[in-house]
Amino acid sequence: MRELEGAYLVAGGLGAVAAVLELLEREKIEVHANPDLYVRTYAQFGIEEARELRERGSSRAIAGSRRVFVIAAPGMTGEAQNALLKTLEEPSAGAVFIFVVPSPETLLPTLRSRVQTLVVGKELEREELVDAKKFLAAAPQKRLDMLAPLLEKGEDEKRDTGAILAFLSSIEQGLKKNPEGLTAVYRARKYIADKGALVKPLLEQVALLVPRVVQ
Repeated sequence: MRELEGAYLVAGGLGAVAAVLELLEREKIEVHANPDLYVRTYAQFGIEEARELRERGSSRAIAGSRRVFVIAAPGMTGEAQNALLKTLEEPSAGAVFIFVVPSPETLLPTLRSRVQTLVVGKELEREELVDAKKFLAAAPQKRLDMLAPLLEKGEDEKRDTGAILAFLSSIEQGLKKNPEGLTAVYRARKYIADKGALVKPLLEQVALLVPRVVQ
């Protein structure tokens, strides 16, 4: 494999980070106590996180010729993505960026055009909190009840945005032959990761507006 350079996008959850680190080891990049390897996971990647990454990305490598940044998040705000565009288009010499997100298609086209797709290991499966096929086949009221696991908050008082995005992607896949109702899915996916997003109403719109699909 040729030497990693530029920016990459990996589809996956937090579990994909381990696969990325294995890839780096195969590329002869030390993953333990390496001052030039920056690995971070975020519950939310916003403008402040983007500014910090941009600043770090402009600094020189300490021990080697490359600095590698592995960033895992359930999503990135539009503001954060726009802040990174110039950095990804013209990265500092030796800077490599690897972004791990559950649903790359939710990112802005302008950002996706500046990164390469990177497949690591085997495709990582994530246990779905809500079965998309059963959801699509259910009546609207039943769907509203099925949303409960996605709306639950963890100890940090935050919902699992990654699980929600994975669910929306599964719904989109299930609607390929019946595109009516995709507008609600696209709208939810566009705003779900934004700070202060009204998650419950967005998902309820999906439950009420997407047509029933019985497979």
